[in-house]
Amino acid sequence: MIGESVSMNEQNMVAVFSGTPMGVDGLSLGQAAKPRPAAGSLRVRVHACGLAFPDLLMLDDRYQSRPQRPFIPGMEVAGEIDAVGDGVTAFAIGERVFGFVPIGGLAQYAIVPVANCVRMPAAMPYDHGAGFTSTYATAYHALKQRADLRAGESLVVLGASGGVGLAAVQIGKAMGARVIAAASNAEKLAVAMEAGADEGIVYPRELDADGGRALTARLKEAGGGGVDVVCDIVGGAYTEAALRALAWQGRLLVVGFPAGIASVPMNLPLLKGASIVGVFCGSFMEKEPEAAARNFSELMALYEAGAIEPLTSASFPLDRCAEAFGLLARREALGKIVVTMP
Repeated sequence: MIGESVSMNEQNMVAVFSGTPMGVDGLSLGQAAKPRPAAGSLRVRVHACGLAFPDLLMLDDRYQSRPQRPFIPGMEVAGEIDAVGDGVTAFAIGERVFGFVPIGGLAQYAIVPVANCVRMPAAMPYDHGAGFTSTYATAYHALKQRADLRAGESLVVLGASGGVGLAAVQIGKAMGARVIAAASNAEKLAVAMEAGADEGIVYPRELDADGGRALTARLKEAGGGGVDVVCDIVGGAYTEAALRALAWQGRLLVVGFPAGIASVPMNLPLLKGASIVGVFCGSFMEKEPEAAARNFSELMALYEAGAIEPLTSASFPLDRCAEAFGLLARREALGKIVVTMP
């Protein structure tokens, strides 16, 4: 249990969210016993944990699921296997892996289901592994399964400088799309352009009606009269502006909404023959594990070929994880923010 007295051999330093107060201020350091892997799972000695926007939503009690308090946040980890559960034959103690855990990642030791675990290439550093599962897996699932993105199509990425945004830029280019990156300032856009975007657009941080019309016009122009796919990682008023910029039979991917959950006129998809498509990679991995495993194999091939590469813009030790969450909350993240374990 979190906070209980543990022996030195069982010591497991963790970041704990108590729920009082809500948000980042509810985080504190604590001790927990080393978790024991159940059948079909691994225990990983965590070297790095990548922070994701859903982690922040959990701290604000705005996520789809509500873990019982206290709990350890953190969804994606990279490290070394130090114990295996019954029936595990695909992995061995000592192997370097990364994986997805709904909670529990901000700890020295975390339990990862075998189905959510990926063997790391020899040259992959831990911060890259910790930035893969909620970013590249999400972007690849979005563009491959949900959008059926095809070579030669135009792809707009809203929020193109964040973890999922940069992944979508790189993967879109690897799939042969013409990528239009959109971000809230010139510094963020420069990062997306360096990642391979063909064209860039800066949108205002707060979008009023006039700004929305201007953004729609700019997106249409960049897409040659309309865009085929929008990867919407921002939400809010930006969603409608992007939806209005879709070409005939365009697809808008609903990936995230740090700017708020959008309300859109539903006549727009009718008039454009367009699709509004939800992207929930966690459920995809759970419900379609074989397809998810194929996605990871293809992503590893792209990584080893140099076509995709995570950007870690900031790294914090575990005792400063509240600062790391602060960057995420202020929408200042460029690429991935990683927390390292002692």
